Amino acid sequence: MKFIDAVIAKARKDPKTILLPEPEDDRTLLAADAIEEQGIGSVVLIGDEAMVRSKLEALGIKRALRVVDPASAEWTSSFAEEFYALRKAKGVTPEQAREAVLEPIHHGMMMLHRGLANGMVAGAIHSTAATLRPALQILRTAPGCALVSSFFFMDMPDTGVTYLFADCGLVENPDAMQLAEIALSTAQTALNFGIDPYVAMLSYSTKGSAKSVLTEKVVEATRIAKERMAERFGADSPVRIDGELQGDAALVESVGKSKAPGSEVAGRARVLVFPDLDAGNIAYKLVQRLAGAEAYGPVLQGLRLPVNDLSRGCSWEDIVGVAAVTVVQSQIMR
Repeated sequence: MKFIDAVIAKARKDPKTILLPEPEDDRTLLAADAIEEQGIGSVVLIGDEAMVRSKLEALGIKRALRVVDPASAEWTSSFAEEFYALRKAKGVTPEQAREAVLEPIHHGMMMLHRGLANGMVAGAIHSTAATLRPALQILRTAPGCALVSSFFFMDMPDTGVTYLFADCGLVENPDAMQLAEIALSTAQTALNFGIDPYVAMLSYSTKGSAKSVLTEKVVEATRIAKERMAERFGADSPVRIDGELQGDAALVESVGKSKAPGSEVAGRARVLVFPDLDAGNIAYKLVQRLAGAEAYGPVLQGLRLPVNDLSRGCSWEDIVGVAAVTVVQSQIMR
């Protein structure tokens, strides 16, 4: 069974309500129809209702999908009042608060905040910043979490192996402390989704084969992550973290044994932590486009409630997959 099929099967066991705030895009509407058809969850489309109904008809979608129009929703005024209370210390005026909650993504975040839905998927036509900013303003981070980061599920077509690539969409140039937190958060995600939590801290160097400011950041991040492993996961956890490792040392058993003998991660890694956003984003797109991997994400980790981003080059099938991931995240958070 493909990884995403297993995720969809898990989502179906306890479907959730998922918000899609980009109904002006045909991919969103096709995905909404499929999400409900497959029993993954209940969809709420957020946007101008007349426009949405017209587009659904033009696409031949007969399903009675729920639409929330921020301009006429019964709770919009109270959303504006609460958003003002949340943001007035940052200089937001009541008028600006009202304008904000009329925007579909802000409106959806307020719905999540009020418990009117379980998760959101956006980003087909918006930037990551446009999705994340209101999430941080309204939902904020999960208890005990100091950093929101992102990852991609990378499902390889030939081997059937699924990897986690982090961070490929959010934290631009993490320092050692942040890189360690990304590694620990992604290890937890691997555990949650049944992926072997063998975490490689990637670099252009393996175990001191080169030394520079760049490699030393990864070395320090590895040290910090290892120090925090027992506290985060317990002494008997299967999580293993090692670095610094080159890509081939992390992934190829024979190379790992040669370059990093004795490493529990080398040659076995399933979680790849990149030193910065340049490396991570370039890597996932190359693997997706040249190796034919199915990429799902960027999935956000560290928020109080599940909100997930999309690549603007996504297909409607990608949106369905990320919605299923969001449902499973909601199941786990509950």
